[in-house]
Amino acid sequence: MLALERRDWAGPGAKERAVREQLGMSPVRYYQLLNALLDDRRALEEDPVTVNRLRRVRDARRGRR
Repeated sequence: MLALERRDWAGPGAKERAVREQLGMSPVRYYQLLNALLDDRRALEEDPVTVNRLRRVRDARRGRR
């Protein structure tokens, strides 16, 4: 999941297609699991740059709600 998040995506829907094709799950389920993964210390140890970036994005979205 973190590897998918590190990539740059060509256009709208590209990441969602990759999630379905490569991971065999719906984008909704992917984002549910990704959100939980961001709170796992092992993910932070594995890829701190990506996890911290995604945490900032998540926190900013929560602040707007």
